[in-house]
Amino acid sequence: MVSAFTMQRCADYFTAAETQVLRPVLESFVARGKYLRSSFAYLGWLCGRPESGAAARAIASLELLHAFALIQDDVMDDSATRRGEPTTHVQLTDWVRGRQQPVGEPDRFGRSAALLLSDLCLLWAERMLRESGLPTDAMARVWPVYDQMRSELAVGQYSDLLNEHAATTSFDTVMDIARRKSGNYSVLRPLQLGAASAGCGPLVMQMLQVYGIAVGEAFQLRDDLLGVFGDPAVTGKPVGDDLRQSKATSVIVAAYDLADPVQYQQLRDLSQTRPGPHDDSEEAWVRAWQEAIRATGADQFIERLIAERVVIATTALSRTDAVPNLPRDMLITLADRCTRRSR
Repeated sequence: MVSAFTMQRCADYFTAAETQVLRPVLESFVARGKYLRSSFAYLGWLCGRPESGAAARAIASLELLHAFALIQDDVMDDSATRRGEPTTHVQLTDWVRGRQQPVGEPDRFGRSAALLLSDLCLLWAERMLRESGLPTDAMARVWPVYDQMRSELAVGQYSDLLNEHAATTSFDTVMDIARRKSGNYSVLRPLQLGAASAGCGPLVMQMLQVYGIAVGEAFQLRDDLLGVFGDPAVTGKPVGDDLRQSKATSVIVAAYDLADPVQYQQLRDLSQTRPGPHDDSEEAWVRAWQEAIRATGADQFIERLIAERVVIATTALSRTDAVPNLPRDMLITLADRCTRRSR
């Protein structure tokens, strides 16, 4: 559904020879997604209403919103790969380098073009939601959640930029940023958006809030572990990508907090001796980071936090009969899958 909408928008706007490259780049990017946010949102809808084509169209728009967020995130982080393929700005950089008439600096063009493409995704996401066919009263309930979701995403990203040094960032600060930038955006707000559009009552909304906060935090904690220890063949990103980018993620900050004086100094030394991107010693540097983090017990500490939050989420679901069996069972399944995932 998202791909069909995207293809139509591409056909409408990407007609000139100079813009035709954008169509395959965007279509491929959207198609490779996990559709996690739209899944949570549709389950939120099913908590109060039966299946609906209009609801599915409205909720599918979240995948275009997510494309906007990821493309911008990759530009900010200068990431080389996403979902196992070159990132959007890298693809556009390579494209302009291959033109007979290059445009200025290829790297600058690639980043700028990617940001403009992400802007289109943001605009099309709202248009897809607005034209979904949901009744007026449902849309009136959706807009406040949708606006809050987008605002939290932007503010969380800004806060993330301000707190990039793990040795000087508190764990509480990291969790607060993760909650606003990723946890709420990935789980809680999609659930609330779907449930609000369905007109769910206070009891269901309260249950979904407890579930959404817990699973959202667990989701981001797992993401942080994958950013250090994930298999690149599975995650689609280089191993230790968060280490290369000097990100202050939960597992890295926890390692500093749990380290003894010798371990702490080792972590500081590693953070200050990062090899260049094509240095043969980079792989050994990542392994040294992984070993140092494991030595502090930070990885197991994060695993315990994930498990605790899954228990909170599933317990919340079992405390009310107000949710139909299908969405309840699927929410239990998703709580496990998105917190034990390998990508």
